[in-house]
Amino acid sequence: MGFSTDNIKGVVLALLSSGFIGGSFIIKKKGLRRAAAASGVRAGFGGYSYLFEPLWWLGMVTMIVGEVANFVAYAFAPAVLVTPLGALSIIVSAVLAHFILKESLHKLGMLGCLMCIAGSVIIVIHAPQEHPITSVQEIWSMATQSVFLLYTGSVVVLVFILIFHFSPRCGHTNVLVFTGICSLMGSLSVMSVKALGTSLRLTFEGKNQLIYPETWFFMLVVATCVMIQMVYLNKALDTFNTAIVSPIYYVMFTTLTILASVIMFKDWDGQSGGNIISEICGFIVSLSGTILLHSTIEFERSSSFRGGCTPLSPSLSAHLCSGIGDYIFNEEDPSSEILYSRKQDSHENIPGLKLPDLRDL
Repeated sequence: MGFSTDNIKGVVLALLSSGFIGGSFIIKKKGLRRAAAASGVRAGFGGYSYLFEPLWWLGMVTMIVGEVANFVAYAFAPAVLVTPLGALSIIVSAVLAHFILKESLHKLGMLGCLMCIAGSVIIVIHAPQEHPITSVQEIWSMATQSVFLLYTGSVVVLVFILIFHFSPRCGHTNVLVFTGICSLMGSLSVMSVKALGTSLRLTFEGKNQLIYPETWFFMLVVATCVMIQMVYLNKALDTFNTAIVSPIYYVMFTTLTILASVIMFKDWDGQSGGNIISEICGFIVSLSGTILLHSTIEFERSSSFRGGCTPLSPSLSAHLCSGIGDYIFNEEDPSSEILYSRKQDSHENIPGLKLPDLRDL
């Protein structure tokens, strides 16, 4: 069963991390809404006004705290144990989005949350032991294996294709584009975080790893990957429903991270076939839970549309109707009133055209 003291420390830190990160999604989303309402330019369309919004920075601080806890967790436990526990952040963000952002959470979505928890428990029970690492140079030899170099090269090529080809064309209509970029870069950042965290842990234990250039290289990779993740995660959160972004990001990120960890760190070497199968089953249960959660929330969104309206921007609760292009006013989101007013002003000089005040309907 491989449940060691280090694994326990890693699990506790991972759970705390998920709580902070799940809450940060909601805080950042509130900040993005407020910034978009003030400037009229959303992050999903190249706006950066959220950088001047204190609420968004509060969300960033909350996420940083969660990421620090996650960073330390990787120094104690293997990635195949720490990463799947991110399912808790989905539960936190989905529940908070339901109560704070007024984003619907169906009863079947609650079942999905329970499945995520059950899957995480199975993974924890059958988690592998962390292989002892004595130096950053040992990690470097793992990172320069031909198989892992092939994986890294494939990730870089896919990210370039997504950013320069698919993002301008369908990034705002297909949630997989922005989340795909985040997930692919995330798998590399976790491997580097694991390497860097282990190096710092060895340094604190008296084996200085800061004298090796490999340590600083891993730090550079972490910084680069995290910056790219931050930009495209903001785009995804601002363009799509929070409770949709979170589970899809979790599924893709976790799958790719486990794959990268198995290739680089060989986490499953020495484990029995039964434990490996149990871990895979636990991940499938969590995966099914996130898909169920995503499906039920998407159903709630689609069933709430009226009069043939299709969603152009779910994040601002302002949906563009077919025909003349009126906006539906949402009393719970003042930003939609601002958008409506601007739309009305742009048509006020057209003879014979008067947009109705939908709030009076």
